[in-house]
Parts: sequence; C-alpha cells; structure tokens
Amino acid sequence: MAIVKTDVPMTSLLCEQTIKELARTYPFFRVRELTETAFGRTVWAMEIGEGERHVLYSAAHHANEWITAPVLLKFLEQLAEAIQSGGTVFGVPAETLMKYTTIHAVPMVNPDGVDLVTGAIEPGSQAYEMARSLAEFYPGIPFPEGWKANLKGVDLNLQYPAGWLQAREIKFSQGFDRPGPRDYVGRSPLSQLESIALAEYTEEVDPALVLAYHTQGQEIYWQFEDYFVPGARELGEEFARVSGYALADTPYASSFAGYKDWFIQRFRRPGFTIEAGLGENPLPIEQFDEIYRDNLPILLSAAMQ
Repeated sequence: MAIVKTDVPMTSLLCEQTIKELARTYPFFRVRELTETAFGRTVWAMEIGEGERHVLYSAAHHANEWITAPVLLKFLEQLAEAIQSGGTVFGVPAETLMKYTTIHAVPMVNPDGVDLVTGAIEPGSQAYEMARSLAEFYPGIPFPEGWKANLKGVDLNLQYPAGWLQAREIKFSQGFDRPGPRDYVGRSPLSQLESIALAEYTEEVDPALVLAYHTQGQEIYWQFEDYFVPGARELGEEFARVSGYALADTPYASSFAGYKDWFIQRFRRPGFTIEAGLGENPLPIEQFDEIYRDNLPILLSAAMQ
C-alpha cells in the first residue's frame, strides 16, 4: 500500500508523518530537521543514495503551491520501492542510479503557510486571525487560498541575496510593501528561518544542480540575469522535451531574489524553477496524477546528468 497520499491536501502534519513512515519502511532514507519555524513546525529534509553527484530538490516555498510537496514525496517513495525490489523507475535501474547520485529533498519549505491554505489552521485560531489581519491590507487577494507567504507574511521565494534590492523595488512599486499574503520581500534577505535553513542546507550539500518546484504554468525557468552556466540551457531543453513543459524566460517582475536565482549566482551551476500544472493556485488535488506523470522524467533526468 502506498505511503504517500495523493488524494488529500498535504498538510505539514501529514508531510511529517509521511516522511517518518517512509524512513521506517525504507531504512536507507536519511531524515533530518533543518529548522523549526517561528510557529513551531519543522522543515524536513530527506536524503537517499550514496553517489558522489549530489542534487537538491525543493517544493512548497509558496503556501498555495502545496501540491508540489506530494510530487517530491511520491518520487522518493517510487524510487525507494524500486531500490528495495531491484527494479526500475521510468526504465532507469534504481540501484545503479543511487550508486551514482545522492538526492536531497526538502518537500515542504513553508509548512506554516501550507497549513493556512489547506485548512489545518482553523478559522478563529490565533494564527488564522493574525494572518487574516495581514490579508485585510490586500483585499484583492482571496483569503486564505491566495496566500503564498509564511505566517509572518514574508514571501520565502523573495528572500535570497540575488538581486534582492531589485525585487524590493519592484514589489514595493506594485504595492507589496508590508507583510501580507504574497510578494513581500521581508526587511532583509535571509531574514526568515525557513529561507535561512534552505540556504545553509544548500551550502552544506554543495549540489551539482537544484530543482525548485512551484505551480503553475507548465514552464521551466533556467536563467538569472546574464549569468552563463555551461550546459544549463541544454539541460533545460531536455527537461522540456521529456515533460512537455516550455523552457521560458523568467518574467522580469519575478526575476530576482528567488532560490533558483541565488543558487545560480552563488554556485554558477544549473538551477531550475519548475512551474508545474495549469490553472489557478492552489491547484486541485485531482491534477496530481498529471503533474506527477509530467515531472517524473524531469526528476530522474536531473539525477542522472
């Protein structure tokens, strides 16, 4: 029986329970706590494989993009099943892959925000009412389904020191100049526990490549400013080919202070934002199977390069 539930919203508690059950079932998983959020939820990392090539996949930077968390978890479960049975994933021998590559995954970067959007934080609770009070300054954004930020009202994917001042100028000019549901960059880069933890973990892992999962648009972003990373475009074209997604330029208003941007600037290695699925966030769980089918070859291809 499958451990990863793909027919219900992925709350932070369900994510934690899933990670622990995967680790119990497949002892070759390594699990660690990266940080505890300001509201007491854990940001978890999982590792699998023994190879010298390290890759790092992350998901759910944004609260209403929580469907990306079960995508990563399901991939890890399918890979673990294949390792245990001596089988393959999408035609790739799992044991061979894991001798070559070590996969690091952070399935839910923003557990506080995810719980707000998925209903795990109940109306009337102190945390819910605090978030609603922040959202009242942005009446055009539906609450809570339009919430992308952490519970302190900071957009975690605008927290990285790669053009952060440009991001601040752009977002302030758009009216996002205070904590709220989305697009507030914070008082300084890396001021939030979640973004600090992911940046520090990335420094420790020193990965050859990162994938940052978001929704939606079925697009793959691969650039940051004029930084040239050898092979990045070709790899992005391969991801586009196997998934059916479009390799695209990042819209200017979203071109700064993201995790992928920081990784490219800091490491000069390939970093990709994958905008999975189509529609309006949060995407319905009914779209999971299609999203997973499209992204499984990306997740495997990134590990094999």
